[in-house]
Amino acid sequence: MHIAILDGHPDPKPERLCHALAAAYAAGARQAGHEVRMIDLAAMDVPMLRSQQEWLHGALPAQFKEAQETLKWTDHLVIIYPLWLGDVPAYLKAFLEQVARPGFAFTPGSRSLTPLALKGKSAHVIVTMGMPGLVYRWFFFKHSLTSLKRNVLEFAGIRPVRETLIGNVEATDHAKWLERMRAFGRAAR
Repeated sequence: MHIAILDGHPDPKPERLCHALAAAYAAGARQAGHEVRMIDLAAMDVPMLRSQQEWLHGALPAQFKEAQETLKWTDHLVIIYPLWLGDVPAYLKAFLEQVARPGFAFTPGSRSLTPLALKGKSAHVIVTMGMPGLVYRWFFFKHSLTSLKRNVLEFAGIRPVRETLIGNVEATDHAKWLERMRAFGRAAR
């Protein structure tokens, strides 16, 4: 299986839990014989799109063409990111806007907005947060995760989409979660 892991933490500091989770997932997947490609958001320069015109017709920088090729190649996409102000970090959102341009993620101008390059792929979204995961899930209704799932991934034809919430990151047992990520990588299908 081809697995692409998007490490969506914008901070390049190596001690960030998301980076360790991404590496553990990759290690488990490789151990099971899967091919893995990493997309390291923190290593990229991600410009913000400022207009519909730019989104529709602006030149796509080379690093995003490379990311699109990785997304075409993959069978299973893993996105790992921290919850910031109750949402996806803006830097990750800017990346997704760059990559999911019309003509790649869906057919522009179509009444049905037919999914293209990502249709039929699966995904696993892993979100870290300071609050308890159950509070985010049941009190806040995991609103930003649901938006990412429905308005980006499923809209582009990616199904099924699994989710894992890791709450209380400052107090949680990181070793336990790293082993769980390795297990997810080994079990990916």
